[in-house]
Amino acid sequence: MMIPELAKRRKTVRKFRKEEPPIGKLLRALEAAKEAPSGMNAQPWHFVIVESIEMKNRIREICERGERKFYEKMKGKLGEWLQEKGFTWQKPFLSEAPYLVLVFTDVRAPFAVQSTWLAVGYLLLALEEEGLGTVTYTPPNPKELEELVNAPKYYKLQTILPIGYPDDEKPKYERKALKEVISFEKFEEGES
Repeated sequence: MMIPELAKRRKTVRKFRKEEPPIGKLLRALEAAKEAPSGMNAQPWHFVIVESIEMKNRIREICERGERKFYEKMKGKLGEWLQEKGFTWQKPFLSEAPYLVLVFTDVRAPFAVQSTWLAVGYLLLALEEEGLGTVTYTPPNPKELEELVNAPKYYKLQTILPIGYPDDEKPKYERKALKEVISFEKFEEGES
């Protein structure tokens, strides 16, 4: 499939079918992700694949503990949006998805975070091509998870990707029109 078609089709998925996709689908998507550009070609990313229910449950427990605290303090536009969309501190997708991929970056590399997120972008499109869905979930307490998986000192958790066959009927959120997100030469007066 062509990249623009994949991008238009791809949506956030938080509900997954119980059927476990073949690991080869995930590995093919990761093969694409590792081809992303990076500062000084450092390729500062590292992907930890979690399959066991025990480990997924531990990750969920750690994340939900942090989420509870986060939601208690949440106010303003973000708090209103989360409430309007029905989000809570509970993250069942962390234990229900067949796979979790924890994405780390080696912060010693130049432009490490930016480079790692480029790889995540490649991964999202590659997963879509494989018929798999995910959500980029950023936990509020990454340090605890780094310790859980014995991440080396300079590797920092960027996101967790729960991955599986989508079982989420929610439509893709509408995107802005192209004319709303581009300018030629400079921003126009009054753009914000």
